[in-house]
Amino acid sequence: MAFIKVGTLTELQPGCVLKTHVDGHPYALVNDGGKLHCVDGECPCTGGPLGDGALRGGLVVCPWHGWRYDCASGVCAYDDSVKIDVFPVKVEGQDVFIDVRNPLNG
Repeated sequence: MAFIKVGTLTELQPGCVLKTHVDGHPYALVNDGGKLHCVDGECPCTGGPLGDGALRGGLVVCPWHGWRYDCASGVCAYDDSVKIDVFPVKVEGQDVFIDVRNPLNG
């Protein structure tokens, strides 16, 4: 598997979090002030849907219990021993692509 189209820049405005799936697994796309990130879409706490969460100060916030993860590194704001995977993102024209083969922080 290589880069896969998962959305468009129109759908992913600055400050937004967008849920997407690849092969049935959820991912969260994040636009942090124009910088795009992709993180695993399941919160390690209880599997909360990070793609349904919010972005606060560069942190993806889980909508279920409020756990927060740095969208660039995947590290939990409350416990740096907990992290989620971060994946490569590229943009071609208005299309957003992710590569879920090899996490950047794995």
